Amino acid sequence: MKNVDLNLTPEAYFNSELLKNAAAKCLGVKSNEISHVEIVRRSLDSRRSILYRCQAEVYMADETFMPPDFHSPYLDCGNGKRVVIVGAGPAGLFAALHALELGLKPVIVERGKPVEERRKDITQMVRSGNVNADSNWCFGEGGAGTYSDGKLYTRSTKRGDVGAVMRKFVEHGADPKITIDSHAHIGTDRLSGIISNMRATIEGHGGEIHFNQCVKELIIDSKTQRVKGVRCAGGDSFEGCAVLLASGHSARDIYTLFHNNQWLLEAKPFALGVRVEHPQHLINEIQYHGRNYSPLLPPASYSLTTQVDGHGVFSFCMCPGGVIVPASTAQGEQVVNGMSNANRSSAYANSGIAVTVAPNDIPEYDKYGSLALLRFQQDIEQRVFNSAGGGLRAPGQRLTDFCEHRSTGLLNKSNYMGEYVYGELDAMLPQFISNCLRIAFRHFGQKMKGFYTQDASLLAVESRTSSPVRIPRDQSGQHPQLRGLYPCGEGAGYAGGIVSSAIDGIKQIDQIASNSLSNT
Repeated sequence: MKNVDLNLTPEAYFNSELLKNAAAKCLGVKSNEISHVEIVRRSLDSRRSILYRCQAEVYMADETFMPPDFHSPYLDCGNGKRVVIVGAGPAGLFAALHALELGLKPVIVERGKPVEERRKDITQMVRSGNVNADSNWCFGEGGAGTYSDGKLYTRSTKRGDVGAVMRKFVEHGADPKITIDSHAHIGTDRLSGIISNMRATIEGHGGEIHFNQCVKELIIDSKTQRVKGVRCAGGDSFEGCAVLLASGHSARDIYTLFHNNQWLLEAKPFALGVRVEHPQHLINEIQYHGRNYSPLLPPASYSLTTQVDGHGVFSFCMCPGGVIVPASTAQGEQVVNGMSNANRSSAYANSGIAVTVAPNDIPEYDKYGSLALLRFQQDIEQRVFNSAGGGLRAPGQRLTDFCEHRSTGLLNKSNYMGEYVYGELDAMLPQFISNCLRIAFRHFGQKMKGFYTQDASLLAVESRTSSPVRIPRDQSGQHPQLRGLYPCGEGAGYAGGIVSSAIDGIKQIDQIASNSLSNT
């Protein structure tokens, strides 16, 4: 077997004979001497000519290609040490799966519902404009990642084995191609079934998942002063050798619990802005240099970043062929996010465009201490809600009207899953946010000719980019004051997306297993 690097046109990439011919030319052999070409890594490069940059394994005629085995060595953990996991998002689910590999019994406590029931609540939420505080776009089995396109790329490759996360997704029903794509995604429509399969694996190997259980208290052993479990709103308690806290970046009640008990918390910089929406064909024309769009090419995406007055401004959760969704987790607040299905077939592309916010940007919130940025985030969401007239109405403007201070009252069509109304975003956003966005959009228009256009829309507010609070942990993975408690994932401020959250969950289970053996 030979390893080769190939640069392929889309036509050659998707034609097995042309692919084999390219590999043969690279190796200096005849194509009939090759039995199989397996792509192990690919990325689409459209900077000049449009090419797939690939790494491939080439098997010669006397060699046999064996497809990879994606099955993990799970143990029957029905009688194993119990680990209580708060939250069934990516961090919690992957922590539970890894616990099964180590012989620990995962006991997941999830405030929301199974993914099948959660889908019904979301449908009702869109129709009625009323938010179920425990079952919505952020809360429920699968967490916020279930409804965010299923993007599986991360900059956190040094934190753990990204490949292990991908393999577990494939094991539970994802397309094996996610293991080779540099910017892999699953699609919201497919994630639900994958998450259901993960639940079956956990329960089938002795783990437990308890839905509709919102954690209200930590149970602390009076003798050892260690956290040994959690108590939920309905009165049920769950105990184990440790508690892994993976409650997600929108679990404000958990942050309030820590604040009220004077347990260590830290304000953490986050980012806030708007969601920009373009016709997908326009993004295709920009990224593919005006060439006719080929069905062989995926809907084009982009990644943008700039600096404005000491603030980073960047694209976030870019969804080609996607829709914009209402991501509020309580009545009285307006939040938007983006998602797309596996085929990314919508006529619109959307992305969050967010401005970094640090405590020194909002000195008037200093009185809230570690919750300063959380209160700021909450206030903006409530202001946008009230300005739009309540419900799940998303206020917005055309991009150029916002940037040029024009009050036209005109709106483009939008793929927002709710009511979309005209609104003056300047009246809703802090001035430093608006100023940074205006300058950044012009910068982005210079980088991508055609991006700055009246055909683009801005919808408010994109505010759940990451947690505005960090729950600290020491080198053992535990909270410095609360031994036995392992903060984890986005909600604890140690991850930023599906893959990094999953990696953090795996890492924290390793810490629990190690500390359990040494009784620390």
